[in-house]
Amino acid sequence: MARDPRLIVGDTGWIPASDLLAVVSRSTVRTWVAAGKLVRLGPGVLALPGAAESWRIRVAAALHRGQAVASHVTALALWELVAHPPGPVHITVDPDRSGRGPTGVVVHRAADAYAERRRVDGLPVSAIERAVVQTWARPAPLEHAAIRAAAITAVRRRLCSPRELRAELSRQPRLSGRAELSRLVSLLADGCQSELEIWGCLHVLRASGMPRFVQQRRVAVRSETFVLDAACEESMLAVEMDGAAWHGSRAQREADIRRDALLATLGWQTLRFSFVRVTGSSEACRRDILAAHESRVRLLRGNARH
Repeated sequence: MARDPRLIVGDTGWIPASDLLAVVSRSTVRTWVAAGKLVRLGPGVLALPGAAESWRIRVAAALHRGQAVASHVTALALWELVAHPPGPVHITVDPDRSGRGPTGVVVHRAADAYAERRRVDGLPVSAIERAVVQTWARPAPLEHAAIRAAAITAVRRRLCSPRELRAELSRQPRLSGRAELSRLVSLLADGCQSELEIWGCLHVLRASGMPRFVQQRRVAVRSETFVLDAACEESMLAVEMDGAAWHGSRAQREADIRRDALLATLGWQTLRFSFVRVTGSSEACRRDILAAHESRVRLLRGNARH
């Protein structure tokens, strides 16, 4: 009775040749490969034809010999920070190992690649901060905008910290585009958690003549704690930059109204600006903030005298 390679390979979609040869003969393997029932992914690795197209299968097969980690864009995809683009998967090995890999696998070499590994879905993978810097140096086929978004999301989800990103960046003094990535890390360290907040910080809050704002100011009201996008202590003025995706629903708008009302009981006034207004009318936003700030300062100083 003929055996079915799908039953032997199983749900993983791939199998080391040594495991397969423990079950069937070499001639059977050659027959299956010739018939297209199995595909050679690399030395000592075979896969079912459908599975061979999956980047996850290709990287798992590439890592099965050990002493290597998924890296660069493949690591970011495993961390679910980007969608893996078409093309090869990327792995990194230590400098004393060969930099040659099978078709569809790009092999990089770097010190302590395996020693500093993390694990995602059981696979050894570069730390997020290293993967961001690695990919920034070799962005193709990703754009820098996608890598920026990955870094911002990773910090917002607390998968890595700005301090860790800065430490990794310090290991790459000659990185191409280093100044741009360093500015991003500094803004993340200041508390910016989205591209909208970064834009607002650079083009609105930190513009010439603006009062001093701090990002991500925590305020406790009764038994709840709220985090303000930006806060000016002098005038007790909060500035919120509302992305359409997050603040567009009726439930979220009602939650924002309740939040602003609770903050008002402690003396905080909240100004909200939409994505369109912040990015399209930055000067008007600055005028509104300055007017509210000056009015609040006069009000608070008047109350203090009484």
